Amino acid sequence: MSRVDDLIAKLAPNGVKFAAVGEVCTVFNGYAFKSAKFNSDGVGLPIIRIRDVNTGFSDTFYSGEYDDKWLVEDGDILIGMDGDFRANRWTHGRALLNQRVCRLQDFSSAVIPDFIYYQIQDELDRIHSSITGSTVKHLSSRELERSRVPVPPLEVQREIVRVLDTFTELEAELEAELEAELEARRRQYNHYSGLLLTTSEDAARVKLGEVATIVRGASPRPIQSFITEGADGVPWIKIGDVPAGGKYITHTTQRVTAAGAAKSRRVRPGDFVLSNSMSFGRPYISKIDGYIHDGWLAISSFEDSFISDYLYYLLRSTPVQEEFARRAGAGTVKNLNAEIVRSVEVPLPPKDEQRRVVELLDKFDTLVNDLSTGLPAELVARRKQYEYYRGKLLTFEEAAA
Repeated sequence: MSRVDDLIAKLAPNGVKFAAVGEVCTVFNGYAFKSAKFNSDGVGLPIIRIRDVNTGFSDTFYSGEYDDKWLVEDGDILIGMDGDFRANRWTHGRALLNQRVCRLQDFSSAVIPDFIYYQIQDELDRIHSSITGSTVKHLSSRELERSRVPVPPLEVQREIVRVLDTFTELEAELEAELEAELEARRRQYNHYSGLLLTTSEDAARVKLGEVATIVRGASPRPIQSFITEGADGVPWIKIGDVPAGGKYITHTTQRVTAAGAAKSRRVRPGDFVLSNSMSFGRPYISKIDGYIHDGWLAISSFEDSFISDYLYYLLRSTPVQEEFARRAGAGTVKNLNAEIVRSVEVPLPPKDEQRRVVELLDKFDTLVNDLSTGLPAELVARRKQYEYYRGKLLTFEEAAA
Protein backbone atom coordinates (compact mmCIF):
# COMPACT_ATOMS: atom_id res chain seq x y z
CA MET A 1 0.00 0.00 0.00
CA SER A 2 1.40 3.46 -0.92
CA ARG A 3 1.90 6.24 1.58
CA VAL A 4 -1.13 8.02 0.08
CA ASP A 5 -3.26 4.91 0.71
CA ASP A 6 -1.89 4.68 4.24
CA LEU A 7 -2.79 8.28 4.96
CA ILE A 8 -6.31 7.89 3.55
CA ALA A 9 -6.87 4.73 5.59
CA LYS A 10 -5.72 6.56 8.70
CA LEU A 11 -7.25 10.01 8.21
CA ALA A 12 -10.31 9.33 6.05
CA PRO A 13 -11.30 5.69 6.52
CA ASN A 14 -14.93 6.40 5.64
CA GLY A 15 -14.20 8.39 2.49
CA VAL A 16 -13.50 12.06 1.83
CA LYS A 17 -15.92 14.92 1.51
CA PHE A 18 -16.48 16.64 -1.83
CA ALA A 19 -17.12 20.34 -2.41
CA ALA A 20 -17.99 22.60 -5.31
CA VAL A 21 -15.03 24.43 -6.83
CA GLY A 22 -16.76 27.70 -5.96
CA GLU A 23 -16.73 26.67 -2.27
CA VAL A 24 -12.97 26.19 -2.07
CA CYS A 25 -11.78 29.07 -4.27
CA THR A 26 -12.95 31.95 -6.45
CA VAL A 27 -13.17 31.65 -10.24
CA PHE A 28 -12.01 35.07 -11.49
CA ASN A 29 -12.68 35.84 -15.17
CA GLY A 30 -10.32 37.76 -17.43
CA TYR A 31 -11.09 41.06 -19.13
CA ALA A 32 -11.80 41.90 -22.80
CA PHE A 33 -8.74 44.06 -23.41
CA LYS A 34 -8.76 46.10 -26.62
CA SER A 35 -6.84 44.23 -29.32
CA ALA A 36 -5.80 47.57 -30.87
CA LYS A 37 -3.36 47.89 -27.96
CA PHE A 38 -1.80 44.45 -28.53
CA ASN A 39 1.74 44.33 -29.88
CA SER A 40 4.62 41.89 -30.41
CA ASP A 41 7.36 44.44 -29.67
CA GLY A 42 7.55 43.88 -25.93
CA VAL A 43 5.77 47.15 -25.09
CA GLY A 44 3.74 46.87 -21.89
CA LEU A 45 2.90 43.61 -20.11
CA PRO A 46 2.38 40.13 -21.62
CA ILE A 47 -1.31 39.37 -22.08
CA ILE A 48 -2.49 35.80 -21.52
CA ARG A 49 -4.90 34.44 -24.08
CA ILE A 50 -6.34 30.92 -24.32
CA ARG A 51 -3.47 29.60 -26.46
CA ASP A 52 -0.99 30.90 -23.87
CA VAL A 53 -2.51 28.78 -21.11
CA ASN A 54 -1.31 25.63 -22.88
CA THR A 55 2.22 26.93 -23.51
CA GLY A 56 2.56 28.79 -20.21
CA PHE A 57 4.10 31.68 -22.13
CA SER A 58 2.87 34.75 -24.02
CA ASP A 59 4.66 36.71 -26.76
CA THR A 60 1.82 39.23 -27.13
CA PHE A 61 1.92 42.44 -25.09
CA TYR A 62 -0.66 45.04 -24.04
CA SER A 63 0.36 48.69 -24.01
CA GLY A 64 -2.87 50.24 -22.72
CA GLU A 65 -4.11 51.08 -19.23
CA TYR A 66 -5.31 48.36 -16.86
CA ASP A 67 -6.56 47.75 -13.36
CA ASP A 68 -4.23 45.79 -11.04
CA LYS A 69 -6.97 43.24 -10.41
CA TRP A 70 -6.27 41.77 -13.88
CA LEU A 71 -2.62 41.10 -13.02
CA VAL A 72 -1.36 37.52 -12.92
CA GLU A 73 1.66 36.49 -10.84
CA ASP A 74 3.92 33.44 -10.84
CA GLY A 75 2.16 30.38 -9.44
CA ASP A 76 -1.37 31.52 -10.30
CA ILE A 77 -3.58 28.74 -11.65
CA LEU A 78 -5.06 29.64 -15.03
CA ILE A 79 -7.76 27.89 -17.06
CA GLY A 80 -8.58 28.27 -20.75
CA MET A 81 -12.36 28.34 -21.09
CA ASP A 82 -12.58 27.40 -24.80
CA GLY A 83 -11.20 24.49 -26.79
CA ASP A 84 -9.39 21.88 -24.70
CA PHE A 85 -10.07 23.41 -21.24
CA ARG A 86 -6.46 23.27 -20.06
CA ALA A 87 -5.20 24.35 -16.63
CA ASN A 88 -1.67 25.59 -16.04
CA ARG A 89 0.46 27.23 -13.37
CA TRP A 90 1.79 30.54 -14.66
CA THR A 91 5.59 30.87 -14.30
CA HIS A 92 6.58 33.87 -16.46
CA GLY A 93 6.11 36.83 -14.12
CA ARG A 94 3.54 39.61 -14.14
CA ALA A 95 1.03 39.45 -16.96
CA LEU A 96 -2.55 40.43 -17.76
CA LEU A 97 -5.55 38.10 -17.83
CA ASN A 98 -7.47 38.31 -21.11
CA GLN A 99 -11.09 37.29 -21.70
CA ARG A 100 -12.01 33.58 -21.80
CA VAL A 101 -9.14 32.82 -19.44
CA CYS A 102 -9.86 32.56 -15.73
CA ARG A 103 -7.73 32.45 -12.60
CA LEU A 104 -8.41 30.47 -9.44
CA GLN A 105 -7.79 32.59 -6.33
CA ASP A 106 -8.80 33.14 -2.69
CA PHE A 107 -8.42 29.47 -1.70
CA SER A 108 -10.03 28.27 1.50
CA SER A 109 -7.92 26.90 4.35
CA ALA A 110 -9.28 23.42 3.57
CA VAL A 111 -7.30 23.06 0.36
CA ILE A 112 -3.76 23.42 -0.95
CA PRO A 113 -3.80 25.40 -4.22
CA ASP A 114 -1.43 22.96 -5.93
CA PHE A 115 -3.72 20.07 -5.04
CA ILE A 116 -6.65 21.90 -6.68
CA TYR A 117 -4.43 22.53 -9.71
CA TYR A 118 -3.92 18.81 -10.20
CA GLN A 119 -7.50 17.95 -9.32
CA ILE A 120 -9.08 20.57 -11.56
CA GLN A 121 -7.54 19.14 -14.72
CA ASP A 122 -9.27 15.81 -14.16
CA GLU A 123 -12.54 17.66 -13.66
CA LEU A 124 -11.95 19.74 -16.82
CA ASP A 125 -11.34 16.54 -18.80
CA ARG A 126 -14.65 15.15 -17.53
CA ILE A 127 -16.56 18.33 -18.45
CA HIS A 128 -14.91 18.46 -21.88
CA SER A 129 -15.87 14.87 -22.71
CA SER A 130 -19.48 15.49 -21.61
CA ILE A 131 -20.02 18.30 -24.15
CA THR A 132 -21.31 17.03 -27.49
CA GLY A 133 -22.43 18.55 -30.75
CA SER A 134 -19.98 21.46 -30.76
CA THR A 135 -16.84 21.87 -32.88
CA VAL A 136 -15.25 24.32 -30.41
CA LYS A 137 -16.26 23.61 -26.82
CA HIS A 138 -16.94 26.40 -24.35
CA LEU A 139 -16.87 26.37 -20.54
CA SER A 140 -18.73 28.87 -18.38
CA SER A 141 -17.40 30.08 -15.04
CA ARG A 142 -20.71 29.10 -13.43
CA GLU A 143 -20.35 25.52 -14.66
CA LEU A 144 -16.80 25.41 -13.34
CA GLU A 145 -17.88 26.81 -9.97
CA ARG A 146 -20.54 24.09 -9.65
CA SER A 147 -18.12 21.27 -10.46
CA ARG A 148 -17.35 19.08 -7.48
CA VAL A 149 -13.86 18.08 -6.34
CA PRO A 150 -12.67 15.90 -3.45
CA VAL A 151 -11.27 17.63 -0.38
CA PRO A 152 -9.18 15.05 1.49
CA PRO A 153 -7.28 15.94 4.69
CA LEU A 154 -4.43 18.42 4.15
CA GLU A 155 -1.76 15.83 4.88
CA VAL A 156 -3.14 13.66 2.07
CA GLN A 157 -3.18 16.66 -0.26
CA ARG A 158 0.45 17.49 0.53
CA GLU A 159 1.59 13.95 -0.19
CA ILE A 160 -0.30 13.81 -3.48
CA VAL A 161 1.20 17.14 -4.54
CA ARG A 162 4.67 15.89 -3.64
CA VAL A 163 4.22 12.70 -5.67
CA LEU A 164 2.72 14.46 -8.69
CA ASP A 165 5.32 17.24 -8.64
CA THR A 166 8.06 14.59 -8.68
CA PHE A 167 6.30 12.64 -11.40
CA THR A 168 5.76 15.80 -13.45
CA GLU A 169 9.43 16.75 -13.18
CA LEU A 170 10.52 13.27 -14.27
CA GLU A 171 7.95 13.30 -17.07
CA ALA A 172 9.25 16.66 -18.28
CA GLU A 173 12.83 15.33 -18.38
CA LEU A 174 11.80 12.22 -20.32
CA GLU A 175 9.71 14.26 -22.75
CA ALA A 176 12.58 16.70 -23.27
CA GLU A 177 14.86 13.77 -24.18
CA LEU A 178 12.28 12.37 -26.59
CA GLU A 179 11.60 15.81 -28.09
CA ALA A 180 15.34 16.28 -28.65
CA GLU A 181 15.57 12.88 -30.32
CA LEU A 182 12.51 13.66 -32.44
CA GLU A 183 13.96 16.99 -33.53
CA ALA A 184 17.25 15.32 -34.45
CA ARG A 185 15.36 12.73 -36.52
CA ARG A 186 13.40 15.49 -38.25
CA ARG A 187 16.59 17.33 -39.19
CA GLN A 188 18.02 14.05 -40.46
CA TYR A 189 14.80 13.40 -42.39
CA ASN A 190 14.87 16.86 -43.98
CA HIS A 191 18.52 16.41 -44.97
CA TYR A 192 18.16 12.99 -46.55
CA SER A 193 14.80 13.70 -48.15
CA GLY A 194 16.38 16.71 -49.84
CA LEU A 195 19.22 14.52 -51.14
CA LEU A 196 16.87 11.80 -52.38
CA LEU A 197 14.59 14.28 -54.09
CA THR A 198 17.06 16.65 -55.72
CA THR A 199 20.41 14.96 -56.47
CA SER A 200 19.56 12.15 -58.86
CA GLU A 201 22.39 12.36 -61.41
CA ASP A 202 20.39 10.86 -64.29
CA ALA A 203 17.15 12.79 -63.71
CA ALA A 204 16.12 15.46 -66.16
CA ARG A 205 15.42 18.89 -64.68
CA VAL A 206 12.30 20.84 -65.57
CA LYS A 207 10.52 23.95 -64.46
CA LEU A 208 7.32 23.18 -62.56
CA GLY A 209 5.34 25.30 -64.98
CA GLU A 210 6.45 23.06 -67.86
CA VAL A 211 4.92 19.90 -66.38
CA ALA A 212 1.97 21.21 -64.32
CA THR A 213 -0.75 23.85 -64.45
CA ILE A 214 -0.20 26.41 -61.69
CA VAL A 215 -2.79 29.14 -61.08
CA ARG A 216 -3.79 31.51 -58.32
CA GLY A 217 -7.09 31.26 -56.48
CA ALA A 218 -9.70 33.98 -56.70
CA SER A 219 -11.94 35.63 -54.12
CA PRO A 220 -15.50 36.87 -54.65
CA ARG A 221 -15.85 40.12 -52.72
CA PRO A 222 -17.20 40.93 -50.28
CA ILE A 223 -16.87 37.27 -49.35
CA GLN A 224 -19.52 37.42 -46.62
CA SER A 225 -22.10 38.15 -49.31
CA PHE A 226 -21.40 34.75 -50.86
CA ILE A 227 -21.09 32.54 -47.75
CA THR A 228 -24.08 30.24 -47.39
CA GLU A 229 -25.40 27.47 -45.18
CA GLY A 230 -27.71 26.25 -47.92
CA ALA A 231 -27.52 22.69 -49.23
CA ASP A 232 -26.62 23.99 -52.69
CA GLY A 233 -23.45 25.70 -51.40
CA VAL A 234 -20.02 24.38 -52.43
CA PRO A 235 -16.93 23.89 -50.20
CA TRP A 236 -14.89 27.05 -49.63
CA ILE A 237 -11.32 26.05 -48.71
CA LYS A 238 -9.46 28.15 -46.13
CA ILE A 239 -6.13 27.77 -44.32
CA GLY A 240 -7.97 26.92 -41.10
CA ASP A 241 -9.57 23.87 -42.75
CA VAL A 242 -6.20 22.13 -42.96
CA PRO A 243 -5.02 20.32 -39.81
CA ALA A 244 -1.60 21.33 -38.51
CA GLY A 245 0.96 19.08 -40.15
CA GLY A 246 -1.75 17.47 -42.27
CA LYS A 247 -1.44 16.32 -45.86
CA TYR A 248 -5.02 16.26 -47.14
CA ILE A 249 -7.94 18.67 -47.32
CA THR A 250 -11.01 16.59 -46.53
CA HIS A 251 -13.68 19.11 -45.49
CA THR A 252 -14.41 22.80 -45.06
CA THR A 253 -16.21 24.78 -42.37
CA GLN A 254 -17.79 27.18 -44.86
CA ARG A 255 -19.53 26.99 -48.23
CA VAL A 256 -20.12 29.56 -50.94
CA THR A 257 -23.00 30.09 -53.31
CA ALA A 258 -22.86 29.16 -56.99
CA ALA A 259 -22.40 32.87 -57.74
CA GLY A 260 -19.41 32.98 -55.38
CA ALA A 261 -17.94 29.83 -56.91
CA ALA A 262 -18.16 31.41 -60.37
CA LYS A 263 -15.87 34.20 -59.13
CA SER A 264 -13.44 31.78 -57.46
CA ARG A 265 -11.08 28.99 -58.58
CA ARG A 266 -12.13 25.34 -58.60
CA VAL A 267 -9.93 22.51 -57.36
CA ARG A 268 -10.72 18.85 -57.88
CA PRO A 269 -9.77 15.75 -55.88
CA GLY A 270 -6.07 15.08 -56.42
CA ASP A 271 -5.17 18.70 -57.14
CA PHE A 272 -2.56 20.36 -54.95
CA VAL A 273 -3.12 23.64 -53.17
CA LEU A 274 -0.18 25.71 -51.99
CA SER A 275 -0.36 28.56 -49.52
CA ASN A 276 1.09 31.77 -50.93
CA SER A 277 1.22 33.48 -47.52
CA MET A 278 0.54 32.41 -43.90
CA SER A 279 1.89 28.79 -43.78
CA PHE A 280 4.12 29.90 -46.62
CA GLY A 281 4.74 27.40 -49.44
CA ARG A 282 3.16 24.45 -47.61
CA PRO A 283 1.55 21.95 -50.04
CA TYR A 284 -1.70 20.09 -49.40
CA ILE A 285 -3.64 17.62 -51.52
CA SER A 286 -7.36 18.17 -51.94
CA LYS A 287 -9.62 15.16 -51.50
CA ILE A 288 -12.71 17.19 -52.22
CA ASP A 289 -14.21 19.25 -55.01
CA GLY A 290 -14.03 22.82 -53.77
CA TYR A 291 -13.03 26.42 -54.43
CA ILE A 292 -10.01 28.42 -53.29
CA HIS A 293 -9.46 32.12 -52.58
CA ASP A 294 -6.49 34.21 -53.67
CA GLY A 295 -4.43 33.15 -50.66
CA TRP A 296 -3.93 29.78 -52.36
CA LEU A 297 -2.23 28.53 -55.52
CA ALA A 298 -3.58 25.43 -57.30
CA ILE A 299 -1.38 22.83 -59.00
CA SER A 300 -2.98 20.35 -61.39
CA SER A 301 -2.40 18.36 -64.60
CA PHE A 302 0.93 16.99 -63.38
CA GLU A 303 0.04 13.28 -63.59
CA ASP A 304 1.96 12.60 -66.81
CA SER A 305 5.17 13.64 -65.08
CA PHE A 306 4.80 13.10 -61.34
CA ILE A 307 3.34 10.56 -58.96
CA SER A 308 1.23 12.56 -56.51
CA ASP A 309 3.11 11.44 -53.38
CA TYR A 310 6.48 12.15 -54.99
CA LEU A 311 5.39 15.68 -55.91
CA TYR A 312 4.13 16.19 -52.35
CA TYR A 313 7.51 15.24 -50.88
CA LEU A 314 9.30 17.28 -53.53
CA LEU A 315 7.35 20.44 -52.77
CA ARG A 316 7.93 19.97 -49.04
CA SER A 317 11.66 19.32 -49.40
CA THR A 318 14.12 21.79 -47.91
CA PRO A 319 15.75 22.73 -51.26
CA VAL A 320 12.41 23.56 -52.89
CA GLN A 321 11.09 25.40 -49.84
CA GLU A 322 14.30 27.43 -49.63
CA GLU A 323 14.02 28.26 -53.32
CA PHE A 324 10.42 29.42 -52.84
CA ALA A 325 11.52 31.64 -49.95
CA ARG A 326 14.49 33.07 -51.87
CA ARG A 327 12.37 34.00 -54.87
CA ALA A 328 9.54 35.38 -52.76
CA GLY A 329 11.80 38.12 -51.40
CA ALA A 330 13.37 39.10 -48.10
CA GLY A 331 10.43 40.93 -46.51
CA THR A 332 8.74 39.94 -43.26
CA VAL A 333 5.61 38.91 -45.18
CA LYS A 334 6.61 36.74 -48.12
CA ASN A 335 4.29 36.29 -51.06
CA LEU A 336 4.51 33.24 -53.28
CA ASN A 337 2.87 33.93 -56.63
CA ALA A 338 2.09 31.51 -59.45
CA GLU A 339 4.91 32.79 -61.67
CA ILE A 340 7.51 32.07 -58.97
CA VAL A 341 6.28 28.49 -58.54
CA ARG A 342 6.17 27.93 -62.29
CA SER A 343 9.79 29.06 -62.62
CA VAL A 344 11.30 26.79 -59.94
CA GLU A 345 13.41 24.03 -61.48
CA VAL A 346 13.07 20.50 -60.07
CA PRO A 347 14.31 17.00 -60.97
CA LEU A 348 12.01 14.73 -62.98
CA PRO A 349 13.15 11.12 -62.46
CA PRO A 350 11.37 8.13 -64.05
CA LYS A 351 8.22 7.05 -62.22
CA ASP A 352 9.84 3.79 -61.02
CA GLU A 353 12.47 5.92 -59.28
CA GLN A 354 9.76 8.19 -57.89
CA ARG A 355 8.00 5.16 -56.40
CA ARG A 356 11.25 3.95 -54.79
CA VAL A 357 11.86 7.36 -53.22
CA VAL A 358 8.27 7.59 -51.97
CA GLU A 359 8.53 4.16 -50.34
CA LEU A 360 11.70 5.19 -48.48
CA LEU A 361 10.33 8.55 -47.39
CA ASP A 362 7.00 7.05 -46.29
CA LYS A 363 8.87 4.82 -43.84
CA PHE A 364 10.97 7.69 -42.53
CA ASP A 365 7.95 9.99 -42.32
CA THR A 366 6.09 7.39 -40.26
CA LEU A 367 8.98 7.11 -37.81
CA VAL A 368 9.21 10.87 -37.36
CA ASN A 369 5.63 12.09 -37.67
CA ASP A 370 3.03 9.31 -37.30
CA LEU A 371 1.19 9.58 -33.98
CA SER A 372 0.35 5.87 -33.99
CA THR A 373 3.96 4.64 -34.30
CA GLY A 374 7.52 5.84 -33.91
CA LEU A 375 8.77 8.56 -31.59
CA PRO A 376 5.55 10.63 -31.48
CA ALA A 377 3.73 7.51 -30.30
CA GLU A 378 6.23 7.13 -27.48
CA LEU A 379 5.58 10.73 -26.44
CA VAL A 380 1.82 10.10 -26.45
CA ALA A 381 2.31 6.92 -24.40
CA ARG A 382 4.32 8.83 -21.79
CA ARG A 383 1.57 11.41 -21.45
CA LYS A 384 -1.14 8.77 -21.15
CA GLN A 385 0.88 6.99 -18.48
CA TYR A 386 1.12 10.22 -16.51
CA GLU A 387 -2.62 10.87 -16.91
CA TYR A 388 -3.38 7.34 -15.71
CA TYR A 389 -1.35 7.66 -12.51
CA ARG A 390 -2.63 11.17 -11.89
CA GLY A 391 -6.18 9.86 -12.19
CA LYS A 392 -5.46 7.01 -9.77
CA LEU A 393 -4.02 9.38 -7.16
CA LEU A 394 -6.89 11.85 -7.50
CA THR A 395 -9.76 9.37 -7.29
CA PHE A 396 -11.43 9.10 -3.88
CA GLU A 397 -14.37 7.37 -2.34
CA GLU A 398 -16.87 10.02 -1.28
CA ALA A 399 -17.89 10.04 2.35
CA ALA A 400 -21.56 9.52 3.10
CA ALA A 401 -23.47 12.74 3.63
